[in-house]
Amino acid sequence: MTQTPPLTRVMIVDDHPMVAQGVQSILETYDDLEVVATLSSGQEAIAQVGTLQPDVVLMDLNMPNMGGLSATEIILEQHPDTHILILSMHDTPEYISTALSYGAHGYLLKDVPTEEIKTAIDVVLSGGRYLCTGAKGSLEPAVAGRREILTEREQTILLQLASGKSNKDVAAVLDISVRTVETHRKNIKRKLGISSTAGLTRYALEHGVLQGTGANL
Repeated sequence: MTQTPPLTRVMIVDDHPMVAQGVQSILETYDDLEVVATLSSGQEAIAQVGTLQPDVVLMDLNMPNMGGLSATEIILEQHPDTHILILSMHDTPEYISTALSYGAHGYLLKDVPTEEIKTAIDVVLSGGRYLCTGAKGSLEPAVAGRREILTEREQTILLQLASGKSNKDVAAVLDISVRTVETHRKNIKRKLGISSTAGLTRYALEHGVLQGTGANL
């Protein structure tokens, strides 16, 4: 007897009910997909991912209380096997590159054809990255020497490290594992081109991070 493969579990996070319902209606036409929830904020998504265990999250960017970028980073930190596709109306290079730097596995514009959403889900589940045609065309070639931006979580961890806290201390403050802190620390050093903790502290001082004015990170 042939065993039916498990359904791909999809969570939709968008504060516009008509958009969420429309996407849900599209996805429910596929026999191998199951929409496990439609939520309206990043906070709800973070709270529900552990229980609902979606394989893929379709995440809007601009939502009240907590937007899609912060939610993406925290979800992937806590549940690294989750795949997150940004579904947004914004097609500017800044939005797209920032979403990817926060860990998103792909970027879709809300006006993509119906079947492209399904294609994107299949691609990221197979380990790939998916950019719809509009998003791909908007991305500018990387500018030589341009420093990658730090995510909100990385800025928070940089502040903690620059204040003299150890990886273990930071893990306790943020309620994450020491290993997760170490991963963030490596990413921060790579993005800033800094190899030592002293260098991180110096960078934080020079850029006002320790005074809480790290907007230019």
